[in-house]
Amino acid sequence: MPTTNQSIDIDAPIQKVWSRFDDFHDLSWAPNVITHVEKTGDIDGREIGAKRILNNVFYETLVEINNHEYMLKYSIDDGPSPVSKEEVSNYYGVIKLSPSTENSKTHVEWSSSWVSKEEDAVEFCHGIYVALLNELAESFKK
Repeated sequence: MPTTNQSIDIDAPIQKVWSRFDDFHDLSWAPNVITHVEKTGDIDGREIGAKRILNNVFYETLVEINNHEYMLKYSIDDGPSPVSKEEVSNYYGVIKLSPSTENSKTHVEWSSSWVSKEEDAVEFCHGIYVALLNELAESFKK
């Protein structure tokens, strides 16, 4: 089972960082990576089952959200190669926040795993998540 795991420490308290993630339909903090978010269906972005389409190609569903543990889990239901539904299955991404050892910082871990015969999606996904985490850090410097 291929996986990817990235992390970053953000210079902001955990509640402020979590506010970037608690609405599945809002990725306005990452304008250089996510240029278009389309909400699909009637489920609110703070509820399990919320669906979105990112950049017109990534179809995702919110599978789990825990505001007390600062964690969310989502599936990629379809996307471009190498994460298309023909190439991967059971794709799950997990974002987990925890207090950093440094005062008032937050550790953000973004991991994902999926089933595939190929490893092509590892580098592809890693690059996207690193870019998203860098955008997250930059959003707190403004």
